[in-house]
Amino acid sequence: MENTISRIAKQLNIRNIQASSTIELLTGGATIPFIARYRKERTGNLDETVIAEIQKQSEYYNDLAKRKKYILDKINSEKKLTDDLRSQIENTFNSNTLEDIYLPFKSKRKTKAVTAKDNGLEPLAKIILLQNSYDLNLNAKKYINKEIKNTDDAIEGARFIIAEWVSENISIRNLIRNTFERHSKLKSKVVKSKIEEASKYEDYFDYEQQSINVPSHRFLAINRASGLGFLKTSLVIDEEDTLSRINNKYIKGNSQSANEIELAIKDAYKRLLKPSIENEIFNKLKEKSDLEAITVFEKNLSQLLLASPLGQKIILAIDPGFKSGCKVVCINKNGDLLHNETLFPHPPQNDKKSATNKVFNLCSTYKIEAIAIGNGTAGRETEKFVKNLKLKLPIFLISEDGASVYSASKIAREEFPNYDITVRGAVSIGRRLMDPLAELVKIDAKSIGVGQYQHEVNQTQLQNALDSTTISAVNKVGVNLNTAGKHLLSYVSGLGPALAQNIVDYRSENGSFKNRKELLKVPRLGNKAFEQSAGFLRILKSNNALDNSGIHPESYNIVEKIAKSLKVKTSDLLNNKLLVDKIKLDEFITKDIGLPTLTDIKNELMKPGLDPRSILKEHHFDDNINTIKDLAEGMELSGKVVNITNFGAFVDIGIKESGLIHLSNMADRYISDPNEIVELNKIVTVKVISIDILKKRIGLKLLS
Repeated sequence: MENTISRIAKQLNIRNIQASSTIELLTGGATIPFIARYRKERTGNLDETVIAEIQKQSEYYNDLAKRKKYILDKINSEKKLTDDLRSQIENTFNSNTLEDIYLPFKSKRKTKAVTAKDNGLEPLAKIILLQNSYDLNLNAKKYINKEIKNTDDAIEGARFIIAEWVSENISIRNLIRNTFERHSKLKSKVVKSKIEEASKYEDYFDYEQQSINVPSHRFLAINRASGLGFLKTSLVIDEEDTLSRINNKYIKGNSQSANEIELAIKDAYKRLLKPSIENEIFNKLKEKSDLEAITVFEKNLSQLLLASPLGQKIILAIDPGFKSGCKVVCINKNGDLLHNETLFPHPPQNDKKSATNKVFNLCSTYKIEAIAIGNGTAGRETEKFVKNLKLKLPIFLISEDGASVYSASKIAREEFPNYDITVRGAVSIGRRLMDPLAELVKIDAKSIGVGQYQHEVNQTQLQNALDSTTISAVNKVGVNLNTAGKHLLSYVSGLGPALAQNIVDYRSENGSFKNRKELLKVPRLGNKAFEQSAGFLRILKSNNALDNSGIHPESYNIVEKIAKSLKVKTSDLLNNKLLVDKIKLDEFITKDIGLPTLTDIKNELMKPGLDPRSILKEHHFDDNINTIKDLAEGMELSGKVVNITNFGAFVDIGIKESGLIHLSNMADRYISDPNEIVELNKIVTVKVISIDILKKRIGLKLLS
């Protein structure tokens, strides 16, 4: 364990004590948000990213330790485990190297080498490798038997054995592995019979690039096209040079034995080494591309979940449509459905008069404070219709990505069992305006319109990453214990679906929570879950003012000591800069509580329960741009960033097709990551630099 901790600390450039303390906390059931927020003294103030990496590395080494034990037990059971071999296995920390060591001891199917050994040809193979036989055919005659008809058969069998030895040689495998890793080229060629079907991937019809430099989005595109049968792909190296380097490790001079070894090496490379290592490197490239794509998705999801909320307002939400009409709902400040109906202001009905009267009536009756309009089909037309009513209310176009998934989900059916999917969809649009985080956690993150090649990456890794991102976002914002639904509560540190449901059930039976301590009355919510979750849950009208802050209950006594030292009540400290500035933090340092925690407490007293999300601002697109045909090169437009990839950012400019700001068009300097320049939902000014109506592609340049 000590060796593992040292390795993790070295890899992450942290101290051993930081790694060991963090692993101890994680092993004890603490969550990453809790550790990052409330155990800063234990970890040396590590952030969530480093803590998550410690967890990942710890799991890797734990899995490696289990694999080592299996291999040691297996080799020992076959009476082949030597002290040197044991030491070699125990001191290996790379999974590929470990498998290379184990390779000669693995149970083998009936290979050519196994057959040759069964026929007694292993001694002949050793003679050939020694390269000191003056008459190899004479040596080979000794091995002719019922199965081996002649000397050619004997020498061929010996070559198969040598080929297997070469393929299992760790240094040779590393030589091939390093060559593929550093010098291979990824090549793809179109399958001629599939050219028409594969037109989407024409950039890769005759593609070649150093594999180490292939961007993740390109690799995943090629991998997808290859899986569909559109492309043939391969990794290519200088095989002549590679074979020469292997030969130099085995061949001593010019002899018949040397010639046979050269043939065996060529056979080992073509039949055993190349397929194995090429597949391994392909998998590594896939893993690397998956990781990059998942990281892009994580960044986007985090920004999307932390998008600006409008806050608790009475909202009129519209799910637009033409023939089927616009589904209109009114929801109260808690997101509860008050009213729903359908309007037909667009073709083919064109019943604008009735629609106008109804919108005015609904706004008056329910005292509407804001209007949310879905940005899908008929979205811009509906926005224009509502704007022309001059209601003097803020109007927002809201992304519909994932709304249909929510509408048909079990969650939506539970929330609105007596309404159809159109009503549920409209409610979701309104709630997204009010609080994007609370609504989006109900939807599978893969359905909300961000990321790149998300269906091509490892789905388990993607899901784990997105769950972690959601948990981080929820706990960063904090959750209102008395209004949050079970889906939002389930992402709170230390809770999960079962306890979240128990909280909702308790709230239904007993009314609103009066304070955080009351959480301990929730069935199955014990001290550990309370410790992990309490600091992230807010109670607006608690009988303890600190319950609406990010100060953990375990630190309330510190705040009480601070208040006592200033001769005021605890509640007097909240939002009171004059008093808070008088606090001398050094006076309250203890063995367990240091400046990091005390500084957090001081900040929370200044702005208790502050929502870290920015304030939502109204934005409208150019009314003259409704389709791609309305665009012209050189136009300058306002738009909203809706997706970020490794190669650029997609911007909604108010039409069906989003435009792309390529990396090269983001700044006058070189940038490697679009996140240096833009963020999701950011309002930007762009210039149209290219339009391809046929392919529905729009090229943009970022102006500001």
